[in-house]
Amino acid sequence: MKPIAISPTYNERKNINELIARVLSSYDGIDILIVDDNSPDGTAIEVKKIIPKDKRVHILERSGKLGLGTAYCAGFQWALKKGYDRIIQIDADMSHNPDDIIHLLDESEHSDVVIGSRYVNGVNVVNWPLRRLILSYAANLYAQLITGLPIKDATGGFKCFRGRVLETIDLSKIKSEGYSFQIEMNFISWIKGFKIKEIPIVFSDRTVGESKMSRGIILEAIYMVPFLKLKKIFKLL
Repeated sequence: MKPIAISPTYNERKNINELIARVLSSYDGIDILIVDDNSPDGTAIEVKKIIPKDKRVHILERSGKLGLGTAYCAGFQWALKKGYDRIIQIDADMSHNPDDIIHLLDESEHSDVVIGSRYVNGVNVVNWPLRRLILSYAANLYAQLITGLPIKDATGGFKCFRGRVLETIDLSKIKSEGYSFQIEMNFISWIKGFKIKEIPIVFSDRTVGESKMSRGIILEAIYMVPFLKLKKIFKLL
């Protein structure tokens, strides 16, 4: 197993050192790739201070704030070229507990996509405003109802892909962001017949920095879900 954790960043300087340290200590032999969208706060500068001291740390710098989905896809392509066969998504804001990485990797021995799920065993969310929780839960119900996707947390961003899954997806065509990106990647993996497994995690809202959630991300998800359904019907995936 050759695992790497990928974390897109935009203004995460206050979290980045803790994230890197905790990811690297979560599993023996894991690397981390930071995909930074030219953060004005100097996130990339902090990462580049660490790289000379630890060869497990890598950075992919982009020209501007180009979005979560394309950041992950760029990271996926980078990781596949380097031969990584377990590719983990993790948020930089510490809402995902790096200690759970080992559980994702253990389950990846038996499953192709492993999702750290907030909803597979009830609701495991800490410090989220009720409005945000309702929005997230409703988005997952909506995706499940429209597409038939058998996942309780299709919008979750903490997951592990086996490399062979990402190799079958044309990542250059993935343009969605936020909720939509997570749903789309799960949906394509499911349609292609890969085994998807949810394992329970506890999600804690960020305590440092600002949320990147926006009205545009929500609207995109509303339109993306029926679009995926149509793609399935017309066998365009």
